[in-house]
Amino acid sequence: MNSSIHPPDRHDGLIAALLWYGTLLASAVIAAGILLAAADALDPALGLSAIGYRLIKIGVVVFILLPVSRVMLMMILFLQARDYVYMAIAALVLAIIGTGVLIGL
Repeated sequence: MNSSIHPPDRHDGLIAALLWYGTLLASAVIAAGILLAAADALDPALGLSAIGYRLIKIGVVVFILLPVSRVMLMMILFLQARDYVYMAIAALVLAIIGTGVLIGL
């Protein structure tokens, strides 16, 4: 067995779980929004269209925030591991993302 290959550690599992469950949550919210919008198409008296579209938007926002939350989690994990170089790199990436968002507004 090659000693240079290491099994994934706990940090990889946390990041994978964040992305996995975040994707499931966003998909479920979008699916619920689509179902509500479709139900409104069948019976417009219910007025569910606005709620459905709002849920779809929330699901898209969750998808957009997943990479940002991943970088934040990595920064926290690097800080706990006292790996300050990678923590600083993760903080720089978050600052770049935040600057891009502010410029885009």
